Amino acid sequence: MSAPVIARTRAELAVARTKLDGSIGVVMTMGALHEGHDVLIRAARARAEHVVVTIFVNPLQFGPNEDFDRYPRTFEADVARCESLGVDLVFAPSVDEMYPGGAPQVRVNPGVRGEILEGASRPGFFHGVLTVVMKLLALTQPDFTFFGEKDYQQLALVRQMASDLDVPVEVVGVPTDRDPDGLARSSRNRYLSPAGRGAALALSRSLRAGADAAAAGAGPEATLAAATEAFTGTADAAAERVELDYLVLTAPDLGDAPQTGPARLIVAAWIGRHTAAGVPGTRLIDNGPVSLA
Repeated sequence: MSAPVIARTRAELAVARTKLDGSIGVVMTMGALHEGHDVLIRAARARAEHVVVTIFVNPLQFGPNEDFDRYPRTFEADVARCESLGVDLVFAPSVDEMYPGGAPQVRVNPGVRGEILEGASRPGFFHGVLTVVMKLLALTQPDFTFFGEKDYQQLALVRQMASDLDVPVEVVGVPTDRDPDGLARSSRNRYLSPAGRGAALALSRSLRAGADAAAAGAGPEATLAAATEAFTGTADAAAERVELDYLVLTAPDLGDAPQTGPARLIVAAWIGRHTAAGVPGTRLIDNGPVSLA
């Protein structure tokens, strides 16, 4: 396969974009591409005639004590991966190119459902996410954009933004890609030690337990209780510390959990975090569907 065109500036992107004749799917990333990104890119390839991948570590979505500076940056490997998957165009702007006037004064407000869960744990996070997503949609002008269900709240809010603001794009959700042990693939998994990886399996274990309970006829309270017990009650004593941030059951649109029908279990936790010692650890998120009888 031929190497993708690499655009570093808006002008280069505009020129390259005009040469793509046919439908376009965009996959937005912060780089450090892995097998989970492969699934998104393949989904885009299946739906669109051309695939654009954006690589941009967005400072607006990192808090003052988060991992912006140490977030993995592997551009050459990312481009090679894109080439192997048949990506047509990679847009990799600098911070100054994306925000030429500095941090934008006007940002997208995610609404009340952007202030819960990740929005509560990371204030301002979704203001930064939706602002950069809106900018990248405006710059790449795709027919489709593809987001993984692992970042479920993000997917739901991008869909809401596109609907509320009449953005002419189809937002496509792609099921979470997992390693054989059940851990959801994430660029941050590379921070985990072997013991930390074992501890991190508490997230997917809790989701399976909740889904199994719901399938057996448990109501919303019992489903959440089963998930919580699985998270907290079977931790490996030899594994690193695992600290639950939140574990909730919601409606598919992030509203209150229904009594019956489709719902979503959503979990976030710190792996290896020792609050008293000031060690930040690695923060992971995961989620999964449940069906309440």
